[in-house]
Amino acid sequence: MKKYALISAGGTGTRMNNPTPKQFLEVAGKPLLMHTCQAFLRYAPDLEIVLVLPEAFFDYWQSLCKKYRFHPRHEMVISGPTRFHSVKNGLKQVAEDALVAIHDGVRPLVSLETIGRGFHFAEKFGNAIPVVPVSESVRITENALSKTLPREKIRLVQTPQCFQARLIKKAYNQNYNESFTDDAAVMEADGHRIFLIDGNPENIKITTPADLRMAAALIGKK
Repeated sequence: MKKYALISAGGTGTRMNNPTPKQFLEVAGKPLLMHTCQAFLRYAPDLEIVLVLPEAFFDYWQSLCKKYRFHPRHEMVISGPTRFHSVKNGLKQVAEDALVAIHDGVRPLVSLETIGRGFHFAEKFGNAIPVVPVSESVRITENALSKTLPREKIRLVQTPQCFQARLIKKAYNQNYNESFTDDAAVMEADGHRIFLIDGNPENIKITTPADLRMAAALIGKK
């Protein structure tokens, strides 16, 4: 079955306090987004990559590719006003009879095992969503009150979220809803059961300068 990596990198990184969107910031010698792409290319050098970017940064990305001699075959797609719309645009480039891993462009530390597990179980069950357990105590707040939640029942959701392409493309034909914070929510709203798999704890989403420093340390170790 043909495999795609749809990498969503349409954000502007406002919480990074940097005029350059976080996906283009240099970490351990190259832009963050290149590290992310290379994680998938290490899994399968012939993987089809669909990269979703703001149109205003197409030329900038191409200049970075030239500067860092990064030339894998990939297709660029214009991002939308939300992640939902960006992924929907990217899915138009994915064949129906394929598997697709939808991944955040600022998660460069996804492991080969997580990617492989995702594709394997998505082929069997239609979808595979990587999660990790919560190690700290968790409370839910409502107005001025809060209460403890049983952390053994809680999981943190990661990407890549993997799907049979025909199923997730159909799910993305729904109207946008603010509750669609990830692809699993879109799939679930279309009537599908969600299947969880083990993620890898270091597969953090780079959001703040502290995350960036942590990623640099982890990439340096690798």
